[in-house]
Amino acid sequence: MLVILVLFTSFLSILYLTAPSIRKFFAGGVCTTNVQIPGKVVVITGANTGIGKETARELARRGARVYIACRDVLKGESAASEIRADTKNSQVLVRKLDLSDTKSIRAFAEGFLAEEKKLHILINNAGVMMCPYSKTTDGFETHFGVNHLGHFLLTYLLLERLKESAPARVVNVSSLVHLFGKIRFHDLQGEKRYCSAFAYSHSKLANLLFTRELAKRLQGTGVTTYAVHPGVVLSDITRNSYLLCLIWQLFSPFFKSTFQGAQTSLYCALAEDLEPLNGKYFSDCKRMWVSPRARNKKTAERLWDVSCELLGIQWE
Repeated sequence: MLVILVLFTSFLSILYLTAPSIRKFFAGGVCTTNVQIPGKVVVITGANTGIGKETARELARRGARVYIACRDVLKGESAASEIRADTKNSQVLVRKLDLSDTKSIRAFAEGFLAEEKKLHILINNAGVMMCPYSKTTDGFETHFGVNHLGHFLLTYLLLERLKESAPARVVNVSSLVHLFGKIRFHDLQGEKRYCSAFAYSHSKLANLLFTRELAKRLQGTGVTTYAVHPGVVLSDITRNSYLLCLIWQLFSPFFKSTFQGAQTSLYCALAEDLEPLNGKYFSDCKRMWVSPRARNKKTAERLWDVSCELLGIQWE
């Protein structure tokens, strides 16, 4: 046991001594475009923390009017104040949005549409990960309800404004773990069998299928959509799992910073001439391969129809 402890301690020492070079190796792609977007209107969900906050910071620095849409308004105001001071852009606003409650989503959309006549970029960034089994206010399994259905409804409610503002973009933050996901239509709410890791993976696959189907339905409108894998990022998304928090801290030198994790979202929001890649999946600021399940046309169409039914909307 003592030998194991010594070896483990030595490993940690080497790990942290070499942390800067390791982190540089795993940093990934960088959004290099110099595009400025003064006067453009942006909505980012969950931008009070993590990669959403860094995305908001950079878009504000480029002149956008940025809406931080988040559940915790106090944290949102703190983030907005920091971003305003950092970027000298006063047009960073906070509005309450709880993606686990469809009434809150509708209230946010109603307020935003009354306030703004344009919307050029919608970044569906917020998410939950590894939650113990629970349901949203509307009775949806939390990962499926927040990560997929919440953003599905929000996009639906804001879509006409996006079309009116074209060219416009929708960026959906997914994950590499979609590879382990499956859309279990017979048990979407996880009532028959539940594993928090797989529930998260299922919801990230749903993000990709949504992006695929949305792109198909938006052809010719001037609105394009992209899905992104931000990388493994050292953020607070692991807050619902004590084990993951420990792992994240232990292997933090291998993980991206929130700034690095925001780069692909920024790339898909800003890069010029990206329209031919409408509906595609990106990682490290370049197009990435997706699993066969994420390319399944019938599954994407069925998920779309089921999502509309669950939310009580008609979206043709």
